[in-house]
Amino acid sequence: MAGLTFYGLRNCDSCRRARRWLDDHGIAYRYHDVREDGLQVEIVQAWLGTYDWQTVVNRRSTTWRGLPADVRDAMDTASAAGAIAEHPTLAKRPILVAGEFVEIGFSAERYQERLGGRISRSGR
Repeated sequence: MAGLTFYGLRNCDSCRRARRWLDDHGIAYRYHDVREDGLQVEIVQAWLGTYDWQTVVNRRSTTWRGLPADVRDAMDTASAAGAIAEHPTLAKRPILVAGEFVEIGFSAERYQERLGGRISRSGR
């Protein structure tokens, strides 16, 4: 698996838990703050090639609720890519990416299952 990129927000509790899990298991990653660093539409389109837009878009977020109703009602894969690129906090977090590998959200069990082979022998 190629280098791992972690997309998240510094003040997101799920992101903090996920980063702590990665650090505790000695898994190297590059951190990308979606608010500070932004998102390119091509990156979001790649996520949407793996997951449907309903999985990638955080429909419980303040950002989602702040979108006009007509935009929310007409949301589809193509419009979701543009909306997330324009409003990066619209994406569910965290998102881990390494080549074709994409994992959305944090679950210690899923991380163990998907990343177990990357855990350092020292246990760190």
